[in-house]
Amino acid sequence: MITAMPRIAIAVNDFEDALTTFRTRFGMPVADFSPETVPSLGAHVAMCQPVGGSNIELMAPSNPDEPLSQALQKFLDRRGEGIYALMLEAPDPNAEGEVLLQRGIKVLPLMRGAGGRDIHPSSTHGVLVRIYPDGSVVQPENPVTRSPHYSGIQKVIIATRDAGLAREAYSNGLGLPADPSQADPDRGVVSSIVRPPKGGIIELLSPIDTSRQIGAEIEEFLNSKGEGIFALVLDADSDVRDRDINIFGTRILIS
Repeated sequence: MITAMPRIAIAVNDFEDALTTFRTRFGMPVADFSPETVPSLGAHVAMCQPVGGSNIELMAPSNPDEPLSQALQKFLDRRGEGIYALMLEAPDPNAEGEVLLQRGIKVLPLMRGAGGRDIHPSSTHGVLVRIYPDGSVVQPENPVTRSPHYSGIQKVIIATRDAGLAREAYSNGLGLPADPSQADPDRGVVSSIVRPPKGGIIELLSPIDTSRQIGAEIEEFLNSKGEGIFALVLDADSDVRDRDINIFGTRILIS
């Protein structure tokens, strides 16, 4: 059983620049795990851990001999910086992987050195999903934030050609609660909300009216990049000026 969506990973080229940006521009508490992850995984890893929602994980390759570093470098070479993976948790990722395989989900073999199981993006509408053990990262009790104050990820928006079909993959396939798909004529999309037990929510969007802004943006994204994560949504102070941010290949919307 999937128990949480603890974080979304962003692959970056300049790890130190990403750390500084999220600490200063977004005022987020950021824990740098690189002293542990570079020797063990061959990659830099940090966690942005503000209050509420899901964390933002920053990842960068370090040791080209290690599988995780190789995968990150391949992603960066092919697609550039951007959202790398959506992380979920389960009590036993290997046991969960076997259950998902029986449901027709393409679960990949365990990567050397990895603490979780990967799901191929072909099963989850363009999104690499990784399943880790429960409590894979400890959240600070009283994180120190700086102004401006941004929350964690409240929503992950996934662009898909068919929100109803994607809902089946996330609901019946992954076993996550999901609302029925509904047309949203004001935005020009069909939407379905997926609700992991902990962390932010997932919204699946497919375009139906490209005369509407969101419908047109989702259609453009699909035509240029294919299915996948379109944007992350955060909450922020009312005096935050930028409400639509593109940074490290990632679109961040402020609600």
